[in-house]
Amino acid sequence: MLAVDKGAGLTSFQVVAHLRRLLRVPKMGHGGTLDPGATGVLPILIGEATKLTPYLVDLDKEYLATVRLGVATDTQDLTGTTLETRVVPALERSHVERCLRGFVGLIRQVPPMYSALHHAGQRLYELARQGLDVERQPREVMVHAIALESMALPDLVIRVRCGKGFYVRTLAADLGTALGTGGSLASLQRTRVGPYRLETAVPWEAVREARDGGLLWPQLLPPDSALMGMPELRLAEAPVRAFLHGQAVAVEGGADTAGGALLRVYGPDGAFLGIGSRRGPSVKPDRLLHADPPRARVLPA
Repeated sequence: MLAVDKGAGLTSFQVVAHLRRLLRVPKMGHGGTLDPGATGVLPILIGEATKLTPYLVDLDKEYLATVRLGVATDTQDLTGTTLETRVVPALERSHVERCLRGFVGLIRQVPPMYSALHHAGQRLYELARQGLDVERQPREVMVHAIALESMALPDLVIRVRCGKGFYVRTLAADLGTALGTGGSLASLQRTRVGPYRLETAVPWEAVREARDGGLLWPQLLPPDSALMGMPELRLAEAPVRAFLHGQAVAVEGGADTAGGALLRVYGPDGAFLGIGSRRGPSVKPDRLLHADPPRARVLPA
């Protein structure tokens, strides 16, 4: 794992492609797309850690966003075409905070047209670029907290802690509607993804200026660093082989978890084996890492 502070003007895929050339590894991915204009924490998964991508998507995230009131665009941010402008009245902070509270909790959000979601086999943003606007069903998303950091109208700076599938751009537009002014996202910085924080992420300047991976390899984190929120289970030596062959193994006592709960599973030597799913008194492999240990090469005679 490598937590990178993505620079502005880059797609998440471009960051991965750049790092793949530097580190010279065939398998690499990222743990949650950031829009090109956004900056901040972009977890990079390398090698076997790419198997953990679905679990990183589920991690909660924190953003620092600037919302520009008085302007609505087709992309819900200031990179798009302006659809409407309005005069922003002198809003009271208490009124803005009251509106923000309406977006906290389990809410329903209509995804934007300029997004990577699919509709009839095409990405929504591809349809949007063709001038099409298709009906999108609202989706349930979790917003843990929203704090109003500062006001300098027409701009609001807010901090958002949310779950997967949440669009801060859409929040900016919906907040503008709720306030009667219209609104768009002016800037966005992701300050945290699960355990990965902005202050400990590798600055984009260091990634961009690196001529090879020599300076980056020492900053890599172990794969299980993404999963510290999961309970831990350590297997004895006997069941490890069965677990690595995809078999459920019985555990005595084990972690205090409900059925179906996910666990970080380790061998007796502390080696991270993968993720298991609790099934009563047993744990079944859900995702294995290094399931096939390397063997000595035997060359033909």
